[in-house]
Amino acid sequence: MKPLDDHPLPECHRTMAQPPDRTQRSPGGGHGTPDALGPILALTVRRDPSAAPHAVAVAHAVAGAGLDSDMHADALSPRQVLLAGAPAYRRHDLAPGTMRENILLDVDTATLASGTLLQLGASVIVQLMFHCEACGYLDARSPGLARAIGRERGVLARVLRGGAVHEGDSVRRLATTLAPWPDDWRDRVARILAQVPDSMVVEYRQLARLAGIQAVYCRALPALARKLGFANRAVAQHALPELPRWLGETVFD
Repeated sequence: MKPLDDHPLPECHRTMAQPPDRTQRSPGGGHGTPDALGPILALTVRRDPSAAPHAVAVAHAVAGAGLDSDMHADALSPRQVLLAGAPAYRRHDLAPGTMRENILLDVDTATLASGTLLQLGASVIVQLMFHCEACGYLDARSPGLARAIGRERGVLARVLRGGAVHEGDSVRRLATTLAPWPDDWRDRVARILAQVPDSMVVEYRQLARLAGIQAVYCRALPALARKLGFANRAVAQHALPELPRWLGETVFD
């Protein structure tokens, strides 16, 4: 994690809480004409942190939650599903499963924009949220790998419409797009803090969950909240118990 001073602070306003129009639909309505991106090459789920990713032929996506039986399934997280691209595996000569993705595509995921909607197979639709940061796990596999991969680690998504996803299913990019989410975690924290209702507070651990960052980042959140002018909206777990807690149920609406 880089020091806070290494990045300029984002501009944030109360209007960030509810953008006036989150979708851009095609003239014909619905989700528009899909753009074929190729097949799903592999599917994996990971049941808990101590378990290795488990290859499956079929994964069941649950709307608003993620993949059934996967440890990252969480209604209040932007990190429900990780999609990685086979081109990155080829470029960096990686062993299968190195990036611990849920869905492997034959697409360069670094070129996929936040807010894009993908249809997986016959029914499942996912919303691309932001690119997954290359973390120390990759360096543990191969020193320097995280820096080399950068944005090629993959893109994180939320499940908008559930159903069964099969290995070999086609992937289509829909014409509809939603409001993008920033790759920089600080920008995501600012966006969420701007939505905390007056007279309520969000706990740091819940703020990290909503922003899609690891709990270890909680130690940096008090200073960031002060710099953003939102020090009165984020608190430690047992601080100010008289104030109602905001869980962020509307963040992903």
